[in-house]
Amino acid sequence: MVALTATALYIGSYVFSAVVGAVFAGAYREWETMVMRAPITPVGMLLIGLVALSGLVFPLIGAMGSIGIIAVACLIAIAARGEGMWWRVGGLVVFGAIILSALLMRGDTIAGVWAGVYLGTVVWMTDSAAFFTGRQIGGEKLAPDISPSKTWSGALGGLALGTSAGLLFWIFINDSPWWIGLVLSLVISVLGQLGDLCESAVKRHFRVKDSGDIIPGHGGLMDRLDSLTFGVMFVLLVGAAHGGFGAVAEGLLFW
Repeated sequence: MVALTATALYIGSYVFSAVVGAVFAGAYREWETMVMRAPITPVGMLLIGLVALSGLVFPLIGAMGSIGIIAVACLIAIAARGEGMWWRVGGLVVFGAIILSALLMRGDTIAGVWAGVYLGTVVWMTDSAAFFTGRQIGGEKLAPDISPSKTWSGALGGLALGTSAGLLFWIFINDSPWWIGLVLSLVISVLGQLGDLCESAVKRHFRVKDSGDIIPGHGGLMDRLDSLTFGVMFVLLVGAAHGGFGAVAEGLLFW
């Protein structure tokens, strides 16, 4: 999946939009099954298709078109009612926001590739370091009621290595002030771990161990992508605030 995503990120345009839409539609399928506590219904299949479509149409009709499709999906979910209606709507909003954030970050310039690699470096280095540091050192639990396996040592190890990796990459790709790279990397690292904890909290609420089994031995797509949730939204906010929605990657990287 990493190779596919990296290739799509480099190519951009319709390829990246299609891959992002498909991957997060697959993740939303896991969410749909979990929150509705039942096999996928025809309404659920329609919602999954709309999530995928919100990514696919982005190069054609832009951000407002993608937002409109997610809005229609939310209205359908509300009209269908059901016990998990608001969980359904919440999932549509979150996955729609992730897709839109990723596509606006990528844009159509090479800066979008660097921004994507930078985000991925911080998030996945944080994840890996947190896992191995926690396993090796152990110690006091970070949030035992949410995720009993996570420790403070793992969280701090992930924060240290994720931030360091992000800073090194930042210095490598541009001449912007190093301290901006340090702050951004630190925040993205923290948000990555927060996204992981939030997904764990939702799974615990629904008494689910893994979000799915699409990746044998590693859970589902949501389990692999949860750390990106808040990080990619943060990237969008910072980049858009500094460079505008038409130059998110440039606004993030170049100061």
